[in-house]
Amino acid sequence: MGLVAVVAEPLQKLAESVPTWQLVLIGSLGFIVTIITLNVLQQILFKNSNEPPVVFHLLPVIGSTVTYGIDPFNFFFACKEKYGDVFTFILLGRKVTVCLGTAGNEFILNGKLKDVNAEEVYTGLTTPVFGAGVVYDCPNSKLMEQKKFVKFGLTTEAFRQYVSLIQRETELFIKDKFVPPQGKIDVSPAMAELTIYTASRSLQGKEVRDKFDHTFAELYHDLDMGFSPINFMLPWVPLPHNRRRDYAQKKMAQTYMEIIQERRRRGDLNSKDGEQDMIRNLMSCVYKDGTPVPDIEVAHMMIALLMAGQHSSSSTSGWILLRLATRPDIQDELLEEQRQVLGKDLPPLTYEDLARLPLHNKVVKETLRIHAPIHSVMRRVKSPLSITAHTPTTTKTYGIPVSHTLMSAPGVTSRQDQYFPEPLHWEPHRWDEGHKLQYTGLGVEEEFEDYGYGMISKGASSPYLPFGAGRHRCIGEQFAYVQLTTVLATFVRYVKLANPEGRRGVVDTDFSSLFSRPMAPAVVQYTRRDTPYAAIEKS
Repeated sequence: MGLVAVVAEPLQKLAESVPTWQLVLIGSLGFIVTIITLNVLQQILFKNSNEPPVVFHLLPVIGSTVTYGIDPFNFFFACKEKYGDVFTFILLGRKVTVCLGTAGNEFILNGKLKDVNAEEVYTGLTTPVFGAGVVYDCPNSKLMEQKKFVKFGLTTEAFRQYVSLIQRETELFIKDKFVPPQGKIDVSPAMAELTIYTASRSLQGKEVRDKFDHTFAELYHDLDMGFSPINFMLPWVPLPHNRRRDYAQKKMAQTYMEIIQERRRRGDLNSKDGEQDMIRNLMSCVYKDGTPVPDIEVAHMMIALLMAGQHSSSSTSGWILLRLATRPDIQDELLEEQRQVLGKDLPPLTYEDLARLPLHNKVVKETLRIHAPIHSVMRRVKSPLSITAHTPTTTKTYGIPVSHTLMSAPGVTSRQDQYFPEPLHWEPHRWDEGHKLQYTGLGVEEEFEDYGYGMISKGASSPYLPFGAGRHRCIGEQFAYVQLTTVLATFVRYVKLANPEGRRGVVDTDFSSLFSRPMAPAVVQYTRRDTPYAAIEKS
């Protein structure tokens, strides 16, 4: 006891002489160091050689979240070099197994329902944004029925009508926003607003479009921020961005419900001017079990339909303008292509015209190759899986337990030089037939399957998959190409673009949401061409 007293007394005096906040700080630092040490030892001493290698990390819950979140592609390529095509990293406490390459895309995107599940991964993110009962807040069989319902607006005949509507909205937008003969514009908010107008007028009808203005573009921005990665863990916590998300969702659902209820009241499912739009279609749809689609689900499907198009098209159209600003030669080629193919008077565009403008299509395709809106696709593992992977030193088969989440990154293959030489160089002419940069392997034969909403390509063997593959492949893929090509062709007619003085290349990418976009501000300089506006009037 004497020895204890001898030791304890100086320690007690030391503790009394040190401020409480310093003791708390020392204790906290000691606790953190202990946690880090135990986590590192566990990774070194208790590796499971039967499972994919785990990316080294210091903090147990945070893991590689920060590194992945800052730049997913840099993270993927760094891990690929060290661990191979299959590896596991910690994302907000989850064990996420990444499977890269065309084989990895095929393994995940065409996984069987009994093995992999998308709904359980995404419902926490999507349900507060879209609303209950739709997309991932329902069984997969019901989602497939909902996809079949919205294909009403995704037919060739519908596309023929959309081109003139999208061109008109774009001309009105340029006329209103590009007012001085020369100026600057931030493409991200501008193209987000334009996308709302073009998508709502074409996909959703005139009655919906007439209710939209720039404030609704802001609402959709707030909805978009509901896809923040932190919401994988905390989707219902009243953080500021979640409160704005919830208000925006309620406001948008209310807007659609007012339209639906007014049509029910007057006993006419069509719009006031007799237009047979998407709302009318969904109001008359019936599920296979005989249940009519509830009005609130109609409203929520309308939000989901517009949000899905808004993400890909607003981001991609912004990148198109930013890329064109670096290539005045491509801008000149595009305008000359229209004059040569369509006529020097530049008549109104038609759906058939889009296929006759190959360089326009290549600009869209090349932009999607580098700037695919979705950088990561996830699935929950439902039954134990195995995958054979190539590591830097060997080939090995790994087991993937049900405690893991799978992640595919199709954008990685489109950035690999084995498929696309100089992959980060934006060059639309790499898609030219016979061009030295052309990757001939893209001509692989596709497999098709009907998952319940019509035949689609299931193949994931191509290194170019900006819209995914398999049962969850984006059904709006063809609409996106129609929308983007029409917007591009219209812009080329009316404005010339250039980088602001002092900037070379393009802006960085913002990965703060699950949907990548240009880092704000993303400003370009413009000069109005002498092209006269088409005879258009607001109605």
